[in-house]
Amino acid sequence: MTRILIVQGHPDAGAAHLCHALAGAYAEGARQTASEVRLLEVARLDFPLLRSQHAWEQEPVPAGLAQAQQDIAWAQHIVFFFPLWLGDMPALLKGFLEQVARPGFAFGEGARTAFTSKGLTGRSARLVVTMGMPAFVYRWWFAAHSIRSLRRNVLNFVGIAPVRATLIGGVGQLSAARVGDWMERMRRLGREAH
Repeated sequence: MTRILIVQGHPDAGAAHLCHALAGAYAEGARQTASEVRLLEVARLDFPLLRSQHAWEQEPVPAGLAQAQQDIAWAQHIVFFFPLWLGDMPALLKGFLEQVARPGFAFGEGARTAFTSKGLTGRSARLVVTMGMPAFVYRWWFAAHSIRSLRRNVLNFVGIAPVRATLIGGVGQLSAARVGDWMERMRRLGREAH
């Protein structure tokens, strides 16, 4: 049994989007194998953006994110769902990651220990990213730069590895059958805790 945290990174909590349906399918598949699943919806959390190094290093994590850190610490596998906006993750998701990936939690205290004291080792992750452009264009022309950055500069930096990615392109033109195919793929990945 695997402990799975689903991080819904779509910034619009007021409407159902493909990211929400995909996350639901992943959770459904995971629960079929008796995995424990928790859902964290970033758009429903209340937190300020970080504005200084002092705040990041010295101030406490906002009270609204204490449970999020507990969920991350609990998880063995973390699955992030988000749409590609202006070539990257939405700003709200980035702000969330900056808040929770603090010294003393995500890695050791002090700038000198960040490379040697990774606080979140032993966890794997999957990124499920939707986008309007064809996925192959993002992967080959843009070199999937934001996915590579998130993997290397955030997740691997704090010890999360391996990090796999699923890119879903052309979402505005997906047929109902193709959406169904993606939903089934998410269920399968959930069953595999992969």
